[in-house]
Amino acid sequence: MEALLIVLGIVVLLIIIVVVSAIAMRNKFATQHNTVHESWRQIDVELQRRHDLIGNLIEVVKASAQFEQNTLNQVVQARANAVARQGAGPLAQSQAEQNLNGALTNFMSVAENYPQLKSNQDFRYLQEQMAETEDRIAAGRRFYNGNVKAYNTRFDTFPSSMMKGTYQKAEYYEVDDPHVRAAPSLKGAFDSLNQPQPQQPQQMAPQPQQPQVPPGYPQQQMPPQQPYQAPAPGQQQPMPQGYPQQQPPQGQYPPQGPPT
Repeated sequence: MEALLIVLGIVVLLIIIVVVSAIAMRNKFATQHNTVHESWRQIDVELQRRHDLIGNLIEVVKASAQFEQNTLNQVVQARANAVARQGAGPLAQSQAEQNLNGALTNFMSVAENYPQLKSNQDFRYLQEQMAETEDRIAAGRRFYNGNVKAYNTRFDTFPSSMMKGTYQKAEYYEVDDPHVRAAPSLKGAFDSLNQPQPQQPQQMAPQPQQPQVPPGYPQQQMPPQQPYQAPAPGQQQPMPQGYPQQQPPQGQYPPQGPPT
C-alpha cells in the first residue's frame, strides 16, 4: 500500500511539473509575441514621422525652386505607396520603404544641383530631421529583428514548439537597399597625411633704412660702412670721408701730448 502511494505521488509530481512547464512555455510565447509587436510599433511611429517629413520636404521644394517634376513625382508616388502599406505587416512595409528609399536617394542627388534649394533654411532643417529619423529607424530595426529571432527560435526547438498553439512566426524587417547595407569606406580619407608639406619661404634679414629727409632738402648719401680698425698708439683716429676734420683749438696741445 505504501509503495502504491509513493508511485502515485511521483506520478502526480511529474504531472504537476509538466503542467507548470507547459504553462511557462505558453506564457513565454505570449510574452515574446507582445515584445515583437511592441518593438514593431516603435518602428511604425518613426516611419510615420518619416512620411510626414518627406511630405513637408516636397512642399518646400515646390515653393522654393523649379524642381524636376519627374523626380518629384517619383517621391510623391513612393511616399503614397508607403503610407498605404502601413499596417500590412513588416514584409510589405519593408518593400514599400525600399522603393521610397530609392526615390528619395535620387531626389537628394538632384537637389544638390540647386544652390537656391540648398541654402533654404527649411530644407536644411528637414534634412537634419530626416537624418535623425533614419538613425532611430535603424536602431529600432535592429531591436525588432533581435526580438523576432528569439521568438522564432522557440518554434524550432523542442519542447517549446509543442506549445505554439495558434502563434505564428514573425516577419523580419529587412532592408535590401545597397546604400543602407554598404559598409563605410575610408579609401582616400588619410591621403592628406602622406602629402609632402610645403616648405616655408626663408625670411630675409631686414635691411637698414636711411633716415627720411624732408622735401626740398638735398639728399645725402651715407658713406659706405668700413670695418672698424683700432688706431695705433699715439696716432689720431682718422675721420670718415665726407666729414670735416676737426682742428685742435689754438693754444692747446694736440691729442698726441705736449712737446718734449
